[in-house]
Amino acid sequence: MDFSDAPAVADFRAGLRAWLRDHLDEHRDASGYESAESVERTLRWHRALAGAGYVGVSLPAAYGGRGLPDIYEAVVNEELAAAAAPPPPPIGHIAHAIADFADEDLKARVLPGLVGCEEVWCQGFSEPGAGSDLAGISTTATPDGDRFVVNGQKIWTSGAMWSRRCLLLARTETDLPRHRGLSMLVVDMETPGVDRREIVLASGSREFAEVFFDDVAVPAADLIGERGQGWRIAMHMLAYERGPADMGWVGRLGRVLAGARDDVRSGRVTADAPLRHRLAAAAVDVQVMQWHVTRSLANRAADSTGSGGSVDKLLATRVEQNLYRVTADLAGPSFTVGPSGPFADYLWSRAQSIYGGTQQIQRQIVAQRVLGLPRG
Repeated sequence: MDFSDAPAVADFRAGLRAWLRDHLDEHRDASGYESAESVERTLRWHRALAGAGYVGVSLPAAYGGRGLPDIYEAVVNEELAAAAAPPPPPIGHIAHAIADFADEDLKARVLPGLVGCEEVWCQGFSEPGAGSDLAGISTTATPDGDRFVVNGQKIWTSGAMWSRRCLLLARTETDLPRHRGLSMLVVDMETPGVDRREIVLASGSREFAEVFFDDVAVPAADLIGERGQGWRIAMHMLAYERGPADMGWVGRLGRVLAGARDDVRSGRVTADAPLRHRLAAAAVDVQVMQWHVTRSLANRAADSTGSGGSVDKLLATRVEQNLYRVTADLAGPSFTVGPSGPFADYLWSRAQSIYGGTQQIQRQIVAQRVLGLPRG
């Protein structure tokens, strides 16, 4: 494989690096959701990136993007990770769902604010009784003339406490099979009947919330695509979510690995032979993951997303959790009583095997849809 940039991509990368040199220092502490102040710093960073044209670069220019191929999204994520910059806003999968399925009126109304980071969005998928089994959701959106009436509950909704809009997956057709009865709606979070309740994690993060919908009226014009198309849109989103952003994720793991390796080589951390072997194995894992993500991105360019995202998710989980286990063992007791950042990252890595589809669900998808094994 040729990993070098095409000339246009190289120019884009150079421009982003120059912008980061001029603007990153004032935003380095903009990654966190522990308080109202940290949330505002994070949102200010998102708006700065958007103002410079580095959010949603693969979206149409008419809606705030640049109309560039997905490789440019990967470059943004990769360069932010390499510069130890805060991550970009996680809106690409939401924006592409709207751009690819919504009608022109809805796109014109909501995409500019989303891509410009002037309006914060959340994604209402998981429910207390339907996490990995997404088709089992019970939140309903009952058609009622020129509106839908939404009732139900969502949980682990990232950013819900400060979001203006929610991309909501709900059941509109109760008489159809599970996968065919779902629809996707845009919900104004300030609508009467929406109740948000904060969830505080062990790490202190306040990123998540549970959201209750009690007879919430949603205009029929805020339906994305057609009724019953929600499952298809959701799968489209999940395939995109495992795409360009993975380049940034691999880059951040690479920085964790480099820090651990430097600690051992410099003598700041003492490691016996078995621990050094585990660190070497983690280094191999990260390198293989980088190559695998690059290949997946190339497949996306050839319109070959499909179920391969489940393979990506399984590999990503193993690589991340193994690396953080090694770094925790290298640090020893100081890992839990020292600075909170590394321990919080370790805790987050443990959730990797649950959020976005559990290991069991991903293996089932690979078995049936990639390997062609029978359901029995």
